[in-house]
Amino acid sequence: MVKVFAINGSPRGESGNTAALLTPFLDGMMDAGSEVDLVYAAQLDVKPCTGEMHCWYKTPGECYIQDEMQSLYPRMAQAEILVLATPVYIPLPGEMQNVINRLCPLVVPDLVTREGRTRSRFRDSVRIGKMVLVASSGWWEKGNFGTVVRIVQELAENSGAEFAGPVLRPHASVMGRGEKLTEDGKAVLAAARRAGHSLIEEGHIAQETLDEISRPLIPQEDYRLHLNRAIS
Repeated sequence: MVKVFAINGSPRGESGNTAALLTPFLDGMMDAGSEVDLVYAAQLDVKPCTGEMHCWYKTPGECYIQDEMQSLYPRMAQAEILVLATPVYIPLPGEMQNVINRLCPLVVPDLVTREGRTRSRFRDSVRIGKMVLVASSGWWEKGNFGTVVRIVQELAENSGAEFAGPVLRPHASVMGRGEKLTEDGKAVLAAARRAGHSLIEEGHIAQETLDEISRPLIPQEDYRLHLNRAIS
């Protein structure tokens, strides 16, 4: 059974657009037989990394900061897939950034050059082989995910894991009207479920599925006018 550890970084927790996208994605993974461990960054007491690198040199593999990350490290280490889910802020919600920065103890200070870049790798005790990003945004363009995608891609490459792809939903709010999903919204979430299933069953997510999840649901000008009216 493939073990998955997922972190929802949205301050809105279970009620946000990120959760709306993440839930069917994780359901698809479980449909394919995986075991999913889900936490919410905003509900955790996780202090910022101080950058002193105790976890590399003084107490290898152990963070000296005593907070809830201590209970997360062994759970993450047992997972084969790490799912990082977040809305696009500037660029990430603070709680999510704290959790990502505190992953350093899972990485060993064994620096090598891979494809012209200095990289490291996860410790031998860490099973994570793949990382995937699930992200929502209020911006119309998919290009506004660029910084967030690079953060997760760099994290994967720096730790020797495979970046399994970005599951992205721009202008996420138009998936529903009030409390109800539109037909387009239902199709997007169905594709997200297929993406999760495929990642477990086939080991990858087809580009066509990723494109279906992130496809435009409203003309850009109509969306801009809608937002401008909402804040005027």
